Amino acid sequence: MAGRGIAVVTLAYDLVYRRSIKDPEGFWGEAAESVVWEKRWDRVFDASRPPHYLWFPGAVLNTCYNCLDLHIERGHGDRTALIYDSPVTRTVQKFSYNVLRDLVARCAGGLKELGVGKGDSVVIYMPMIPEAVISMLACARIGAVHSVVFGGFAPRELAARIRDAEPKVVLTASCGIEVNRLISYKPILDEALAIAGIPVHACVYVQRPQHEVALDHGRDMEWSAMMRNAPPAPCVPVCSTDPLYILYTSGTTGIPKGVVRDHGGHLVALKWTMPSLYGVAPGEVFWAASDVGWVVGHSYIVYGPLACGCTTILYEGKSVGTPDPGAFWRVVSQHGVKVLFTAPTALRAIKREDPRGSFLKKYDLSCLRTLFLAGERCDPDTLHWAGERLSIPVIDHWWQTETGWAIGANPVGISLLPVKPGSCTKPMPGYDVRVLDDRGIELPPGTTGNIVVRLPLPPGCFTTLWRKEDEYVRSYLSAYPGFYLTGDAGYMDEDGYLWIMGRTDDIINTAGHRLSTGAMEEVLASHPDVAECAVTGVADTVKGEIPMGFVVLKAGVRRKHGEVVQELIRMVRDRIGPIASFKVAVVVKRLPKTRSGKILRGVMKKMADGEKYQVPATIEDPAVLDELTEELAGIGYPAN
Repeated sequence: MAGRGIAVVTLAYDLVYRRSIKDPEGFWGEAAESVVWEKRWDRVFDASRPPHYLWFPGAVLNTCYNCLDLHIERGHGDRTALIYDSPVTRTVQKFSYNVLRDLVARCAGGLKELGVGKGDSVVIYMPMIPEAVISMLACARIGAVHSVVFGGFAPRELAARIRDAEPKVVLTASCGIEVNRLISYKPILDEALAIAGIPVHACVYVQRPQHEVALDHGRDMEWSAMMRNAPPAPCVPVCSTDPLYILYTSGTTGIPKGVVRDHGGHLVALKWTMPSLYGVAPGEVFWAASDVGWVVGHSYIVYGPLACGCTTILYEGKSVGTPDPGAFWRVVSQHGVKVLFTAPTALRAIKREDPRGSFLKKYDLSCLRTLFLAGERCDPDTLHWAGERLSIPVIDHWWQTETGWAIGANPVGISLLPVKPGSCTKPMPGYDVRVLDDRGIELPPGTTGNIVVRLPLPPGCFTTLWRKEDEYVRSYLSAYPGFYLTGDAGYMDEDGYLWIMGRTDDIINTAGHRLSTGAMEEVLASHPDVAECAVTGVADTVKGEIPMGFVVLKAGVRRKHGEVVQELIRMVRDRIGPIASFKVAVVVKRLPKTRSGKILRGVMKKMADGEKYQVPATIEDPAVLDELTEELAGIGYPAN
């Protein structure tokens, strides 16, 4: 019976997936019926100008209307739309759909009073406060293009984004609040505007009581003043193919790339994913523990949940330290979260500080149905740890800033497929995923290669780069004509499960053998004393490259580091083989990461090789690099 049940579950997925690939127009045309359109499309899909494809050309709609006004018109105005939970300010605030719509309409009116119109860009440089969500939706309401920049970005990084987006207005706040410090935004923004050297009509500041700032006469104004004097603005109809937002991602040249998302395809895809991928229904509480400055925040703090009529949570805090490793479980219990979406890094931080799950046991988590992970590949040990303590499905899924939603996942709303720890399960409907070698030849199951997606990409994915259409083609679509290059390496197994082993530059060449650092990380993470780990290739005079492990031990581990390292070396040798040449590892206090939780493997490699490196603007804490320099020196690196 068990085997038959698995077959039935898999069949449900297979039927949906095959239809999405064989009949994408029928599939996505049907999904689009859940969206309210001012004017229906001329056709679902336009392939007349490859590789520049369009979804729902000719259609007219308003994203903000579909996220707010529609639910009010259908009698759900009193339903909670947004919960702002801020342990750093000890604040919990709830906004109904009625209240949120009214605030958004007034903000939209304020933007119009400042000269912002359809097609103009607005930079939003804010912490995790309700005004950030209000600003995004207000831009969508009047057809302006928003570009959210992660709060606290350094002046030069902010300047690069302002220079490229050329906003009429910058919406910001007086400060951001970290666990132990305040970040004043005004000096950062002032310097960024001076570096960018372009005129901005106005900078609007939310004055936070924790740190108010003196404003410059003329250009600067207070958010409260803008809102107080603004007439509410109605929704402005826009074309389905018009840009909704720009979201910058780091470019290989050091110049940020502005990923552009359209209105129509984006709304159709995200609204479809809420019940189909995440298995949530209108009125349920969905929490993406991310930041509005990242793609997860755009898709699943703001647009996806609100389009579905859910309650979404905006959390201004950390997984540990605000105040303890039970922070996430408190939010889940207090607000009745049905589905939690976070990064494996956050979960590993909780596991490191509370390996036995003592803080988890303090809360009633019976409301929580599913835990989704994305941002970094989740090691099986962390997945098992969470699954055993929560007794719910823990699902790793894989996606990118460019795609806006999952490429590979376990779509619980269609059918919960058997979980294979270490795999992101199967390609999501709409994504025709292939694995190619460097010559563009498709590889057999089980063979690691370059993961690509056959064009066209499904709705919701980026349509171009902001004012860089040639670079869009060159960076993503030229390596393998007819395919989108994900930049990730991995393989498909015999069952069609997708295994992401890391970025293509995380595949190292040791004495002519291509080795996956992700596979080695999986082994290291399974050690009972290891909380977090990373593996990167470092230069070797004999073999070209050899792997080096970086491990963080769990809280309370008192063993000698040398003993742990020798055990790790033996484990890799036993499970992967001598071919891995894994002979070097270092125990570190913490790993260098971006604010979104990605481990900075490239920086670690350069440090071990003694090469020059730039401190990334997105790094969570630059002090970790000084610590790492000392720890590497302790084992004789860099060797030269």
